[in-house]
Amino acid sequence: MKKIEHLGIAVKNMENSNALFEKLLGVAPYKQEEVASEGVMTSFFQNGPNKIELLASTDPEGPIAKFLEKKGEGIHHVAFEVEDIITEMERLKKEGFTLLNEKPKKGADNKLVAFVHPKTANGVLVELCQEIRE
Repeated sequence: MKKIEHLGIAVKNMENSNALFEKLLGVAPYKQEEVASEGVMTSFFQNGPNKIELLASTDPEGPIAKFLEKKGEGIHHVAFEVEDIITEMERLKKEGFTLLNEKPKKGADNKLVAFVHPKTANGVLVELCQEIRE
């Protein structure tokens, strides 16, 4: 794992949360993107070398809606940048971590992503991110 790629924050209302984080960070989001396969709208903020991803549910039965219902707004996941997501997934499996994906899938912000189950990472949902190379 090279670095923390971003922190994902689950929000109930994207418009209100964008305004809040714009005031907090002093910058507007650089990208908003829907990931229909996950039932989520994302909004990305750059703050120096750090990124924040806001996640709002577009599907009342989707994973973000369920997270918000269970835990409320707040940090949803920590994403780590990796050079080779397949190799990293295999390494983590060998180390005893449970992955939520058998293979990487396309995520937001031009990334391939896979997730580590929070039950095997001290309650933290870990996302692996690899830039899609075309």
